[in-house]
Amino acid sequence: MTLKNPDNKPVALITGVGPGTGAAAARRFAAGGYAVAMLARGVERLDQLAGEIPGAHAFVCDVEDAAAIAATIDAVEAQLGAPSVLVHNAVGGVSGSTSVEGAFGNFLEIKPATLERNFRVNTVALLHLAQRLAPAMIAAGKGSVIVTGNTSAQRGKAGFAGFAPTKAAQRILAESMARHLGPLGVHVAYIVIDAVIDVPWTRDAFKAREDAFFIKPEAIAAEIWHVAHQDRSAWSFNVELRPFGESW
Repeated sequence: MTLKNPDNKPVALITGVGPGTGAAAARRFAAGGYAVAMLARGVERLDQLAGEIPGAHAFVCDVEDAAAIAATIDAVEAQLGAPSVLVHNAVGGVSGSTSVEGAFGNFLEIKPATLERNFRVNTVALLHLAQRLAPAMIAAGKGSVIVTGNTSAQRGKAGFAGFAPTKAAQRILAESMARHLGPLGVHVAYIVIDAVIDVPWTRDAFKAREDAFFIKPEAIAAEIWHVAHQDRSAWSFNVELRPFGESW
């Protein structure tokens, strides 16, 4: 297998690399001197980003599949080295410009299989990723695990019954991880994105909205970078981001 990190740069593994937050995070970490392992299901988009971002590498992976996660991490470690930063940005509940069939609705309307699928992507995948990557971070005495979430992690609106419970569970799992890993030198943080992310399909869906309504992916990525590199005397866990005009 070809080694792709000859300069032995630190490695960041980012899941859910699409046109918004994931791609922006990949660019930020690559610009900061990392070799970046970009994980997503779409090979064409990953290959395009790998061609655009120096130091970023494509790894096709559906994080709903535990075996795929294990095989992908094996490949990342063999080609780049052990990641010192994990950004779990993959989300079960939204796909492109439309919600996954049945993902949103009240508890009488949703399909139990949808809740289970979202739970695997949002929560179980985080467990699989962290169980594989945290031991090396613990051995090194440093590392960061950053999870991107949204307000569904904090409240269960009626129409989000197939989604919000999985994000709430994700946040609680991250908190449990943080309490265990913090004293071992590994920083875990949960970033709540309380906004509509500025990507083409959201611009199309909210045509009447002004620029100030949207949160920029680059701004989210800048905060992910900041949180991942906080001084250990002042670590954050709960981080909330929203545009200045957002009502909350």
